[in-house]
Amino acid sequence: MSKEMRVPTVGESISEVTVGQWFKKDGDLVQLDEVLCELESDKATFEFPSEAAGVLRIKAQEGDTVEIGGLICLIEESATASAPAATPAPAPVAAAAPAAVAATTAASVKDMIVPTVGESITEVTLANWLKKDGDLVTLDEIIAEVDSDKATFELPAEATGILRQVAKEGDVLEIGGLICRIEVGGSVASPSGATPAPAAPVAAAPIATENYATGHASPAAAKILAEKGIPATTVAGTGKDGRVTKEDALGASVPAPAPATSAPSSVAAPSPAVTSSSAGARGIRREKMSSLRKTVSRRLVAVKNETAMLTTFNEVNMKPIMDLRSKFKDQFKEKHGVGLGFMSFFTKAVCVALKEWPAVNAQIDGNEMVFHDFCDISVAVSAPKGLVVPVIRNAENLSFDQIEKEIVRLAGKARDNKLSIEEMTGGTFTITNGGVFGSMMSTPIINAPQSAILGMHNIVERPIAENGQVVIRPMMYLALSYDHRIIDGRESVSFLVRVKQLLEDPTRLMFGV
Repeated sequence: MSKEMRVPTVGESISEVTVGQWFKKDGDLVQLDEVLCELESDKATFEFPSEAAGVLRIKAQEGDTVEIGGLICLIEESATASAPAATPAPAPVAAAAPAAVAATTAASVKDMIVPTVGESITEVTLANWLKKDGDLVTLDEIIAEVDSDKATFELPAEATGILRQVAKEGDVLEIGGLICRIEVGGSVASPSGATPAPAAPVAAAPIATENYATGHASPAAAKILAEKGIPATTVAGTGKDGRVTKEDALGASVPAPAPATSAPSSVAAPSPAVTSSSAGARGIRREKMSSLRKTVSRRLVAVKNETAMLTTFNEVNMKPIMDLRSKFKDQFKEKHGVGLGFMSFFTKAVCVALKEWPAVNAQIDGNEMVFHDFCDISVAVSAPKGLVVPVIRNAENLSFDQIEKEIVRLAGKARDNKLSIEEMTGGTFTITNGGVFGSMMSTPIINAPQSAILGMHNIVERPIAENGQVVIRPMMYLALSYDHRIIDGRESVSFLVRVKQLLEDPTRLMFGV
């Protein structure tokens, strides 16, 4: 009996997929839910698991384009019964030669592959190994840390046995790629006779005081220590089994360099050369790009190449908002428990303008334009690992205090690297504030697949003409970058003018006029 495996439905607008890579060969024995291959759509890459146990018969080759519902492979389920039946055959060989031991070891190797960590994540970086090659590991013991473009996560052992590393630290691995192997029978193969058997518990006795976690820093702690330039090995861990926690890292200080008091007199001669070279030091430092940085770079280049991006500018008199904030900020914080910032005003103004100019809130999907009757506003936040863009859902229905609370919540999770993939995807429009870093004017780049982004800048007091008189006002430049394929000049300029009107007269936001 054969089980037909067909392309599943992966999205409303997706009619076909491409077979990316087969992880199993034709004729291999596969298990239920074992990942067979990768399928690529125009939106994402996803894994294709087996729907039955049996022998694989491949029908679609790597690179083939298959329609939704098309046949990819067959699983011959009848073969699963014959395969295990042959296994008990070698049982009578009890006192066999070492060749039998080698066969047992080879037959009990557990391949560990990169697990699926999110729909949009196709590759990860092996950050560091917590266990060495050849170490004995136990089931669920943490053996490595892996970085994706979103977060850092720990990799537990999937079996008990001898670790055989395949990937090296710093290697970039695709989802489903091989990381290591665990020789499940490795610990059994080493003791060939009855005499060495007791040696295992004897050797394990001193290890009881320390284990893999001793002196190891958690991902959050490791980042803090790296910023401080403190090696993790120099910090005493207070966590479980001696693990260095985030609190340990925060409290750690840079050790003072030891004075070279006992240096011999012969060393003092080269000191002038050291001082002369230090005056004109020309050192360089190389670092591998993180997964997040590589993803951001790839997306930015794609946006520049795939969109007709233009930018229009305007300026806003911030005095009305600043006067309103100074008048009510104390009462606002006392009542709602959160400060009244500029972002809530900008978010509300943007939501009103998006309702009036829906093309700015739309996006292109193939040959279709997708319009949204809701405003999911993405807010660019500078996180320790790079720029992230969490989303404020249904911002048009939120009050000022609800927007401020949501911004505080998302910004806090971004700083702690705890944002989920769902919290960073699905936005319809983006606001970025380069003014917090001192930027006076910029051309922000579109956050694909969105069609527009609003850039805020720093507030500078400048002379302007007001009612026929020159006055000094706190002014801010606004920049709207947009995709000209879907947004015309009239719509982009009118949108930005509407935002300017609402910000310069914030009472309009209260009454929707």
